[in-house]
Amino acid sequence: MYLCIMNSREKLLQYLRRKGESRIHKIAIDLKLSRQYIHKLMIELEESGIVNKIGLPPKVYYVINNNLPQEKNNPISYEDEKFLKDNFLCVDALGILLEGMEAFEYWCLKQNLPIEKTLEEYISTRKKYLKFYNSNYLIDGLEKIKGTKGISTIGVDQLYYLDFYAIERFGKTRMGALMHFAKQGQNKNLMKWIVDEIKQRILKYISDHHVDAVLFVPPTINRKLQIMDYLQNNLSIDLPLIKIEKIKTQIIIPQKALSKVFERVANARNTFIIPEQRRYNHILIIDDAIGSGATINEIAIKIREKKLSKKITGLAITGSYKGFEVISEL
Repeated sequence: MYLCIMNSREKLLQYLRRKGESRIHKIAIDLKLSRQYIHKLMIELEESGIVNKIGLPPKVYYVINNNLPQEKNNPISYEDEKFLKDNFLCVDALGILLEGMEAFEYWCLKQNLPIEKTLEEYISTRKKYLKFYNSNYLIDGLEKIKGTKGISTIGVDQLYYLDFYAIERFGKTRMGALMHFAKQGQNKNLMKWIVDEIKQRILKYISDHHVDAVLFVPPTINRKLQIMDYLQNNLSIDLPLIKIEKIKTQIIIPQKALSKVFERVANARNTFIIPEQRRYNHILIIDDAIGSGATINEIAIKIREKKLSKKITGLAITGSYKGFEVISEL
């Protein structure tokens, strides 16, 4: 029986190498094996990383994983493995999300880098950026926006983000990658993942700092599933929502299409309108990403001009530390 399984397994692998991506029912017909048996073998091969599953039901395909790391590395410590699990993920060429050590091995293979040495460098670099978190585990971006040329008036009292979008050399952070693929792919599963990770941190800030109203920055680009709408509906913040209107223009110019700060400031200043409404003590403006900070800041200025709040805080899921061009893709 064992020999039969091995033979069928090898036949299946040879079939996939020859045919490329294939579906179970087609493989079963060609190899004259039952679909249940092929499915069992596929589960074993997928769990071992030899085969990848691509697509979603009802159209699911299986393909040989050609990105398996070739070098055998010494086992990493529990601390390093946990650090990678908490901080590193990527998406492979097939659109499969990888986490932790598996993700890091794939990334190193793609970059043609030695895993063990690069791991030490990654942990050192990431820890350097983690030092920017304050005692509330938030990154303070107020000094950054104050020092940004092109922004002359500061509307926010405080400006925070929950994580950097990217770090030097290694690119997107874990949250940055989740945000990028959730937004660009309009992926509800990834949006839920983001909400699950950030919800308690945001609610804690609201409670600790006596926020009494929230404003969600409306999206610019027309998408069927908007991440800002998802955040508003699923963060479940039980506070009044500040009304904001986005002016429609003949040609929509998203912030990410503008390369100069003064352009972004002008775009934000002339794109949003805050209608008259009741006044609050502390309004929290939430956005998915802070680049130049122009959007949140200009909205804050409009709130301040109408005297709608004594204090205004901006909070984004991700942000850059050295420049807005880093997250122009969002």
